[in-house]
Amino acid sequence: MRTARAISLLLLLQARRSMTGAELAAELEVSERTVQRDVLALAEAGVPVYADRGRAGGYRLLDGYRTRLTGLDRAEAEVLLLAGLPGPLGDMGLADPALAARLKVAGELGEAPAAGARRFHLDAPGWFRDAPVPSLLAEVARAVWGGRLLRVGYPRRSGVGSGPGPAVEAITVERLRVLRPYGLVLKAGTWYLVARPDDDEAAAHRVYRVDRLAAAEALADRPFRRDEAFDLAAFWDAKAAEFARSLLRERVTVRLSPHGLDRLPHLLEPVAVQEALATVGPPDAHGWVTVRLPVESLDVGYEELLRLGPEAEVLEPPELRRRLAEAAARAAARYGPPQR
Repeated sequence: MRTARAISLLLLLQARRSMTGAELAAELEVSERTVQRDVLALAEAGVPVYADRGRAGGYRLLDGYRTRLTGLDRAEAEVLLLAGLPGPLGDMGLADPALAARLKVAGELGEAPAAGARRFHLDAPGWFRDAPVPSLLAEVARAVWGGRLLRVGYPRRSGVGSGPGPAVEAITVERLRVLRPYGLVLKAGTWYLVARPDDDEAAAHRVYRVDRLAAAEALADRPFRRDEAFDLAAFWDAKAAEFARSLLRERVTVRLSPHGLDRLPHLLEPVAVQEALATVGPPDAHGWVTVRLPVESLDVGYEELLRLGPEAEVLEPPELRRRLAEAAARAAARYGPPQR
């Protein structure tokens, strides 16, 4: 930790030319005394760092001294800075190496980090929901990053106790297989682990929700041989599409106005929209078209089609058409002329 902090201190001075002890302490989240010790350690290692006294004083490097970042042009380094978006990396326990990488690039690019931050920001969670960081995420990320096996467990709940009050829920950990952790995916604020069971060479990669783990331990002394042909992004895209399709168990025949057809991609999952658009028939004289719309269930379809209001007419199945007709009648009565 001290070595990593000293390197960060060096890179900060290189990027900003001069910083006070208080500024360095705030940036590195340590005390000013710790900053003094780290500066002394750098000086003893041969780094030409010195302190200026007085009101405008601070720590600085000897003019002309700098570590070198080679092999990257400006455009490549600016893109690298965007890979260091702080939130998810901090959640995984990778904030320190991310900071060091950004500082190295900053030493070469000057204002590029600030320019990138002004132009791009990642807000991963969906609207109207909180996305707490799973308590075991950093341990899972440590196994993924280090290529080490991961032992995980899920909670087993049981009601215990007796008496007039409610049962007290006891939670124990049920051990599962040791996993080969291939990657982490952040989807709409939820973290997923992609892994294979270690005891089954023929097993396919599976997806585990990190927030549902009750225990996770990176096995530091047990590395695994990674299948380098495995493509995490391609796997996730295929798995996500497969999951979305598996939920669409019902089909509804709907007439849509031109506006309703335009609204469809804003209301439904892309997989459902893609399938529906593939069934679009020729428009009638008023521009309305008929589609076969996949939905998770008739109850879900009812809620989704209500959002289209008068821009949609359900033709089949009859029970869904009847429910929507009743809803339309209630709405018409609600918005009818006021009674005197």
